[in-house]
Amino acid sequence: MIVGIDDTDSRRGMCTTYLCAYLVDALCNRNYNHGEVSVSTPRLVRLNPSIPYKTRGNGAVAFEITTTTARTRLEDVKELVKSTVSKFSELDDANTNPGVVFIEDESRTNLRVSQLKSYYERAVRTVLTQKDALAIIAESGFDYFGLKNKRGIIGALAAAAFVILQRYYRYDFTYELMAYREKERWGTPRRIDEHSVWEADAATYPLTWDTVDVANRRIVFAPHSPCPVLFGIRGDSVDAIYKAYKIIDSEPVERIMLFITNQGTDFHLITHGTGQKLLDYHSYILDGVVESNPCTLVGGHVLFKLSLPTLSTRVDCIAYEPTKGFRNIIRKLRHGDEVRVFGSFKRGTLNLEKIELKSLNKEELRNPRCEQCGRSMESAGRGQGYRCKHCNTKREAKEVVTINRAIEEGLYEVPPVARRHISKPLIRMCATKGGGGGEGESVIIHPSR
Repeated sequence: MIVGIDDTDSRRGMCTTYLCAYLVDALCNRNYNHGEVSVSTPRLVRLNPSIPYKTRGNGAVAFEITTTTARTRLEDVKELVKSTVSKFSELDDANTNPGVVFIEDESRTNLRVSQLKSYYERAVRTVLTQKDALAIIAESGFDYFGLKNKRGIIGALAAAAFVILQRYYRYDFTYELMAYREKERWGTPRRIDEHSVWEADAATYPLTWDTVDVANRRIVFAPHSPCPVLFGIRGDSVDAIYKAYKIIDSEPVERIMLFITNQGTDFHLITHGTGQKLLDYHSYILDGVVESNPCTLVGGHVLFKLSLPTLSTRVDCIAYEPTKGFRNIIRKLRHGDEVRVFGSFKRGTLNLEKIELKSLNKEELRNPRCEQCGRSMESAGRGQGYRCKHCNTKREAKEVVTINRAIEEGLYEVPPVARRHISKPLIRMCATKGGGGGEGESVIIHPSR
């Protein structure tokens, strides 16, 4: 049986991954009528990061239960899941609406893998409703449980679907080891020895990543909310993740849990096609031409206008202040640069996560220079060309000169301190062709460290 869970936390506390870890440990340690229960490595699925009513990282969880004897009752397992969700969920918060989906026996349901594939991909990239989830649940014969308005079934079904889909499709995935605090410490300042974190990163990077932000000299693997999470170590190697964990010195840990996850994969990004309308709360890859030189806004945000030839329109692209040094890349853009941008779209503005400089405009129009004295000519008046006051020589138009650019072509990213959970760090692209470019393209990669 596969169990998917979502929307149990709030900004004031709890974490759906903690509830999952608690359940997995409870199920592995419980004896059901002398029958044994084994539980798979749980999944942590990051859903659409642009959804406005998300809590923090918009993550749902799922795990698969295997029973070794016929006497083990899945109904008992369901009751444990339901009671645990009811007990741990932040039900006092108006925005917490837990949902659980049970997929008991795939062979006895009307399961259609292609339907689940479409649903999962839309859950990560678009905006779904409870009706979307309930339609599949009813058609497939799945069981479900929810509290309050049950909105959590949307993510719960997507997480459960991810478990099934990994058997059929080669979705990119990574790992995260979550360490959880003792309950009496929840809501208090975390005690983590920062030096040991830098030591752990140095010993395991790039097999682990986004543990620290080198450019901004900050550790970034620990949340600041009053949730049960102490820290999370992300990476592509389970061995490297556990190696890092052993190096880190911190307050006592109640429990740890390793998750398989879609974090760090860029799966939320939609490659924009000709004629498609840009929709709010969606994340896109857009090709265009810089229409205006960047400007710095109040608050330190940097903005430029991007012309989209396929849509005959333009959008504002913005690098917000929390992206720190990434804004310096954006400030060096010029009118006429051909770029590919990556980010979430809302109300005509794209919030930048990455940018690929495809072709730099290295030409500039300047007043012509006098061929006799070498001085720069001045305008002789509207429509009258240019003249040299000293030599009285004339030229009809400005001249095109080649300039040096203080930036290189290639792919750039926001630093770890500003990176979304699902966004792919460029260090994961360095060994692959194509990187952030189109299929078959070879792209120069400029990781943030």
